[in-house]
Amino acid sequence: MKLVSYKTKNSEHLGVFVNGRIYNLNACDHQIPDDMNSFLKNAETAMERALAVDANIKSAALSPKEETFYELVAPVPHPASCRDGYAFRQHVETARRNLGLDMNPEYDQFPVFYFTNHQAIDGPGDITCMPDHLYGLDFELEVAVAIGKKGKNITAAEADTYIAGFMIMNDLSARVLQMEEMQSNLGPAKGKDFSTVLGPWLVTADELEEYRVATKAGHTGNTYNLKMTCTVNGKQVSAGNMADMDWTFAEIIERCAYGTVIYPGDVIGSGTVGTGCFLELNGTGRINDPNYQQQWLKDGDLVELEVTGLGILSNTIRKADSDFSILALKKQ
Repeated sequence: MKLVSYKTKNSEHLGVFVNGRIYNLNACDHQIPDDMNSFLKNAETAMERALAVDANIKSAALSPKEETFYELVAPVPHPASCRDGYAFRQHVETARRNLGLDMNPEYDQFPVFYFTNHQAIDGPGDITCMPDHLYGLDFELEVAVAIGKKGKNITAAEADTYIAGFMIMNDLSARVLQMEEMQSNLGPAKGKDFSTVLGPWLVTADELEEYRVATKAGHTGNTYNLKMTCTVNGKQVSAGNMADMDWTFAEIIERCAYGTVIYPGDVIGSGTVGTGCFLELNGTGRINDPNYQQQWLKDGDLVELEVTGLGILSNTIRKADSDFSILALKKQ
């Protein structure tokens, strides 16, 4: 099942995406909430009802009116929180090598994550960036999960049952801001807090079952063979696979829930897949070719992230009509 959040006029609604069409779930079953946050808070019962609606539409046992005038927004437009992991060893190892650093030995001991701004969530469409964001503006090709039930001290063996669904995540990064602030050993903050993009829909695990593969030795949790790519203005710049996650979502959730509560509506990202950002690609390019021309996102660029089974997340970068700069406020 593919769940979508969308706007009609000034109201957000919850729908199901079937064969290229959106149907309002609440109109099909009044016991299903009409927004994603309420749905996830009641996911243990609402999910079963939504799956029944989805099945009935697909079998033509139900023929509801489709939505025709709407704006697609992030599947989870108002997360309870938003964390991002660091699950792909290739990305971490390559990024550190490009900086002349050895691989961090702690990486293979436990998964790590950081909190980002859960109030700055975007979906498909235009992404407006302040001028400082465009200094080293970068995509990050990731997958994220939404949590569907409350829990604390969850083990990796049970953690997959807490996942309501999967979606594509683009952890947009302003690298100049990020690198400057992290020299103080704190962050990332301003380099990340302006936009995290989710979409186009939230896909339940049953739709990904055909892609299940064996999990890496020594690890616990479900693993999916999902090809991940990014194109910028129609040119592919990145390719990886979700099966390459060295830490599973189950293991990341175990870490997140240790000694604290995770809640329905929490969003957790995988971290960047190998080759999944310009920071990594530019670093490798400079090592291999001294004349390599580095690339960053710019005003007008069309960024499309595609993941097997999860769809295509498409965004256009737009420069804000402003000359305000926090970089210009630095004390000299």
